[in-house]
Amino acid sequence: MRPFEGIRVIDMTHVLAGPFCTFQLATLGADVIKVEPPGDPDMTRHEGVIPALNREQRGTYFMSQNAGKRALTLNLKQAEGRDILKKLVAEADVLVENYTGGSLEKLGLGYDDLSAINPKLIYCSMTGFGHTGPKRSHPAYDIVIQAFSGIMAANGTPETSPVRVGPPMVDYGTGAQAALAVSAALYQRDRTGKGQRIDVAMLDAALMLMSAFTTDTITTGKAPEAHGNKHPNYAGYATYETADGLIMVGAWTNKQLARLLTALGHTGRGEEVRQAPRADIGNARDSDAALIAGTMMQKSADEWEEILNEARVPAARVRKIEEALAHEQVKSRAVVQGYGDPVDHGGPASLPVAAYTYAHGSPSLNGPPPRVGEHNGEILQELGYSTGDLDRLRQQGII
Repeated sequence: MRPFEGIRVIDMTHVLAGPFCTFQLATLGADVIKVEPPGDPDMTRHEGVIPALNREQRGTYFMSQNAGKRALTLNLKQAEGRDILKKLVAEADVLVENYTGGSLEKLGLGYDDLSAINPKLIYCSMTGFGHTGPKRSHPAYDIVIQAFSGIMAANGTPETSPVRVGPPMVDYGTGAQAALAVSAALYQRDRTGKGQRIDVAMLDAALMLMSAFTTDTITTGKAPEAHGNKHPNYAGYATYETADGLIMVGAWTNKQLARLLTALGHTGRGEEVRQAPRADIGNARDSDAALIAGTMMQKSADEWEEILNEARVPAARVRKIEEALAHEQVKSRAVVQGYGDPVDHGGPASLPVAAYTYAHGSPSLNGPPPRVGEHNGEILQELGYSTGDLDRLRQQGII
């Protein structure tokens, strides 16, 4: 039994951060009902690397954080659509939404409205800047938050910064924070019997993703400068060219740097480093880097990775994602899983799921990503609607 089996989540989110939050709950067994406006579903349904799937509104961008959910279309601009949602809320445990701040309140679907129907409801709102402050009503995407938060200015080299992080890390980091908040609120409810209102901001999540940098900036009043693939003080914490490709070395401590230098054949310098004061390591950064760089050119990145890892030095060849996915290490984990019969048009047969496993009841996929409104009949019949009711609701544009 997975932890959230028996928990029902109403998913009123779109794009990446919100859907990733509810996807994580779904992988833990929750019954997640994705609610979308008819005719205007989640925009990521049209985004991905396979045009045919985009046309079918099941783009790969959508698939990666919506597998295993049930899909319901509801027109919340009509009173009966709002009434259906309220019936769902009455039996739900969690509602997650990422509408622009205040949008649902104007429809009478804010926390105060819905908690009156279900006092035990956990209502999680996800926005770019949160529900307080001068930017509370401003829209945002991952790249906007990267720019506002300082992530872009912290990325790249002194010559190239600011550079945005390529993958939408803020979206996924926000989704993970929200899933943690919901999980904790469910546990809290078991102890207190009370529902909860959760306010998650992408900006706050971005600052949390940079916690060490954020703390240093609080301390000094100045942000750490971008330094690219090398650390300004430690030669063992940097990227180096090899005879074939790049290798990233993570020899942070004196012991690790000593092991690195010894593995490269510089035993004398390795012994000096082992006992040296930390400040001396920083002062010798450039000379140590030159020593390391010259030796790294003697072998390939793959060869050095094996040699250094055997010497207990953190290091890895710089790979592309497809190389990482093909590696036996990734294959030995459950981070990527199948979801049943794969979709047509050459769609992926498996998807990323979660970054952890349990001894029992581990995260897993409940099924494929749903089509728009795929479960309208199933969900509405659970609420007591008849086949005739469904036909009428379709004709009136409510579902």
